[in-house]
Amino acid sequence: MTQGSESVRFGKRTTDTVLHRFEQWARDTPGARALIAGPDSLTYGELDARADRLAHRLLGSGLPPGALVAVGTARQSELVVALLAVLKAGGSYTVVDVESPRSGRRQLAAAEPPVLLTDAAQHAALDNGGGPRVLRLDAEAAAIGGPRAEQPADRPTDPSADRPAVVPADRLGGAAAPPPGRTAAVLFTGSAEPRAVPVSHALLLAAHEAWAEVARPTPQDRHLFTGGPDVTAFAAGWTRALCSGGALVLPPRSAWQPGDIRTAVGTERVTVLHTDPARAARLLIEDAEQATLTPAAHLGADPAYRSLRLLAVSGDRLYLDEQATLQMRLRPGARVLNVYGPAECAGIGTWFELPQLPHPLDDPEQISLLGTAFPGFRAEVHGGEIRLVPPDGADAVPTGDLGLLREDGLLEYGGRIRDRITLPGGRVLDPYPVESAIRSHEGIGAVILKGVDGPRGPRRLVAYAAPPPGGPTRPGRVGLPDIEELRDHLAGKVLREESPRTVIRLRTLPRTTAGQEDRDALPLPILPAAAKPAGSKSGKYGAAAAGQGETPAGCAAGCGGVGLGFVAMILTNLLWPGSTDLTGVPQPWAFLFSLLYLFECAAFGIGVVFLFGGRARMLRQRRGPSLTVAAHLAVSYLLLSWWPQDNLYRLAAKQDWPRQAALVYAFNIPLMIAGVVVAAYVVSKPADPFDFHDPTDDWPDR
Repeated sequence: MTQGSESVRFGKRTTDTVLHRFEQWARDTPGARALIAGPDSLTYGELDARADRLAHRLLGSGLPPGALVAVGTARQSELVVALLAVLKAGGSYTVVDVESPRSGRRQLAAAEPPVLLTDAAQHAALDNGGGPRVLRLDAEAAAIGGPRAEQPADRPTDPSADRPAVVPADRLGGAAAPPPGRTAAVLFTGSAEPRAVPVSHALLLAAHEAWAEVARPTPQDRHLFTGGPDVTAFAAGWTRALCSGGALVLPPRSAWQPGDIRTAVGTERVTVLHTDPARAARLLIEDAEQATLTPAAHLGADPAYRSLRLLAVSGDRLYLDEQATLQMRLRPGARVLNVYGPAECAGIGTWFELPQLPHPLDDPEQISLLGTAFPGFRAEVHGGEIRLVPPDGADAVPTGDLGLLREDGLLEYGGRIRDRITLPGGRVLDPYPVESAIRSHEGIGAVILKGVDGPRGPRRLVAYAAPPPGGPTRPGRVGLPDIEELRDHLAGKVLREESPRTVIRLRTLPRTTAGQEDRDALPLPILPAAAKPAGSKSGKYGAAAAGQGETPAGCAAGCGGVGLGFVAMILTNLLWPGSTDLTGVPQPWAFLFSLLYLFECAAFGIGVVFLFGGRARMLRQRRGPSLTVAAHLAVSYLLLSWWPQDNLYRLAAKQDWPRQAALVYAFNIPLMIAGVVVAAYVVSKPADPFDFHDPTDDWPDR
């Protein structure tokens, strides 16, 4: 099955490149802002001039034609200068992660670049003792006019210092196009173990033009990428701004923090925000819910993001209910695009937005739509696997993802092949349908189903569940379920052997720097999942009337307590004859004593019910297990003891000191101890509501 999208832009071969597109804008609008990064901001003319000077320095250092140059610097404005300079010098670039040196070293090992362009600080972090030849950006700052240049502005510069004696004519911006098929960039896959993927000049330009035809960028647009520069969205997507006359909004120093993004969008009037599903939910849903304690669906458009006209979400699956909620958080007329595409296609493949739906769909929390192919691209499904065909008849790219072409012509996501689980007996399970069914539970926002091999016994299915944005502690929010509640929820939806045996509750699912769920970083199931109260079904992002699901259980417990209390009344005269005899007691005292006997029997009945059924409910409070057990026994004793104690006291003679002392030590002192235990339980701090707690979760900008 094939899904295609044609465009007049891809009808003939072109000698154009993304570098030529940028240089055209630099010639036409040299005073327009290209990079917005605080003191490191640059216009198109300044950016082009600096990239030219750095390109000459690269050529002067002996950079061979087509050489791969790795770029790693914390200053993203310098990074963009370096990318353009490498292309101007006739090389190809790759961006490595300097925020996580370990990841950066893995990327260098995967790409094997002969040259590394970096700073002194990053060089020390990325150096593995036998890597590529290093060119220092900070050492070249004076020559290229970078922000750290020390020379005065009025000092004359020596042109011969900015370029080699002989510059190859075909290796500067504005010269002839590179040979067909030459690599422009090496991108990295978003998996935990990065894989280097070469992308040609033609494909990089085709991806930009396909994006431009769908997103319709303008020179007035200001683009902000929330992910790191090594992620495909930025490493290939910078063209979306600089090849259309727009501006890139960059962090002034290091990577973006969530609070900084919100501020930058407002102060810099960002119009296009590129992010992944988790960051989008954090920025537009979670922060708003925590600040106002109001469901995001009830808040409407967020004033802080009123400048946005386009939200592009990529990197991982985005469910329809999440996309609809993000849409509601933007101003009327703004667009939310779910962009799907692997690094092999420069991050471009298919796109989806809600107006493409011919009609509303049932169970939106279980469906992730990839939509239709970008102009010039084709999407095919062979044997259930999605394959993307770039323009100009290139070979189909197997994505490793499963999909389905629906009757309405839209491509639906179906999970990843590498995530398949081999069950005992050899049967293979695709976890995505089960994960989607689990996610339909009101208290679950995201879930991963994984097969875990235990020390004894066969592999078991473990569900790692995280709450919807805003967390489970917001008033009215349904909590994460325990395993019994989850199995009840899945009954009739998935086969019993496909249901998880354990639930591990996490604050958030671990993700890679590219925004993908990282299954390899999941903790082993050590702690049992405690139960959480069920609630009414009113939407993950809406208010929930908590506690309604417990009404039948509460009624049953109350009826059971009354019944046992009635039995206790019958047994009273059999066990303690004469203890409730009120002969000779005048009214209204006889009535009051009768009422006391009635309450004693009722308390005993309720105590029996609580002794056998109350512990599970107390465990939901997430206090210490030992204290919970002690408090459960204490409350049970407080309820149970009154019936035998009062009857024995009434039959004991006042002067029978041995019996009186025995009753005091058997009942009164334990009652005092039970009261102390209950008090300690009440004032104790509830434990973390999750089975695993990452200390970084407590950071303000986690």
